[in-house]
Amino acid sequence: MNDSQFSQVDLIREVFHYQNRFKGSTMVFKIDYPVTEDPGFPGLVKDLALLAKTGYKVIIVPGVKENIDAVFRQHDIDSSFAPANDIPVRVTTSQTISYVEMAAFNVASRFMTFLSGSRVDALIGNFVRARGLGVINGIDTEHTGTVDKIYADSLSRVLNLGMVPILPCIGWSPSGKPYNVPSDEIALTVSKALGAIKLFIITARDMLDITRLTPKETQMLISDSNTNQQLLRELKLALKASQAGIHRVHIIDGREDGSVLKELYSNLGVGTMIYADEYDSIRSFHSRDLPDILRLMEPLMQKGLLIRRNPEQIQERKNDYSVLEIDGSIRACGALHDWGESQGEIAAVATELNYTDLGLGRKIVGYLIEKAKKCKMRRVFVLTTQSQDWFESLGFKEAPIDSLPEQKRKVYDQARKSKVYALDL
Repeated sequence: MNDSQFSQVDLIREVFHYQNRFKGSTMVFKIDYPVTEDPGFPGLVKDLALLAKTGYKVIIVPGVKENIDAVFRQHDIDSSFAPANDIPVRVTTSQTISYVEMAAFNVASRFMTFLSGSRVDALIGNFVRARGLGVINGIDTEHTGTVDKIYADSLSRVLNLGMVPILPCIGWSPSGKPYNVPSDEIALTVSKALGAIKLFIITARDMLDITRLTPKETQMLISDSNTNQQLLRELKLALKASQAGIHRVHIIDGREDGSVLKELYSNLGVGTMIYADEYDSIRSFHSRDLPDILRLMEPLMQKGLLIRRNPEQIQERKNDYSVLEIDGSIRACGALHDWGESQGEIAAVATELNYTDLGLGRKIVGYLIEKAKKCKMRRVFVLTTQSQDWFESLGFKEAPIDSLPEQKRKVYDQARKSKVYALDL
């Protein structure tokens, strides 16, 4: 089997991994209007239909701003805006709400048409209860509204039938009064209401060189005066979603063929992922942590799962160690040793016995892998005698001893006969 066949097999494995991980999960796709005007739009909807067919719960929230602008120009209607929080909102009067509805349902119908062509049932429904914004700074916004409630039970029933709900930028009051509601707000609130595992913000612009951002890093970009307005809006939506508990928010270029599938089914992706920082409870080692680390490691050292380390050895390389706290108590630890040649060793991974089912070991290893990436390492490895299956489940693959950095080979314990497992970064 040649290298290209190997890479194809790896890709297939990766696809199955993510398919198994996310199948049955709810995902919300906020799709900006310019994407619907792109020649690749039918392919994008076809990919969304494929996800729906293979067990994902897909919700589509079409952006419509530019289409409203076009409809207004066509009918010689001037747009006016009122400040609301930090984002101006369009003032929708009783004379213009019908034109907004026309623009909104026209775009929603485009999605319906292409989903039908892929033999996926879709529904444009009144899933959003809205209320008016009222008077803002002396401006009566009339039919401009905000989300009052998402009819989550109704949406869930539609999703459980395998259908794709499409939510235009229109919400209704209990008495049936229509309101123009920002699509970004609908996407955010429906993601929260349905417990979506992912929110995709699909735009029509070139992507950042940054593939991953924490909420803190996202906030820094938002504060940067050089950030353009479109990106600023996307980042603000992503940050709000992350703060609301949506663990993964993806910003991708919808004009790129297969961008949704590439982002969903690969580690690297093709866009920018804003992820809730699951490592907030992990920090660097302090000298006062030494008794806790030894307490965690002792049972594993007695069983021979870890090599024996004394307090002096740990203190000597204290900058390599990290600990995970729960409610102020250390429940797991691990270390990343730099052996040169752009390779690091993940070692001393130990978890409180009563907390093994919480996946703390995986979190520590994940944290150390991210630390290695930030240190520009190209590869991490582990030496293990009995935990190879666990490391394989994390993506590590067996490697020969001669692949170790020279410094590590010199101190390799031939009597222990540890196996080497490595992960390319």
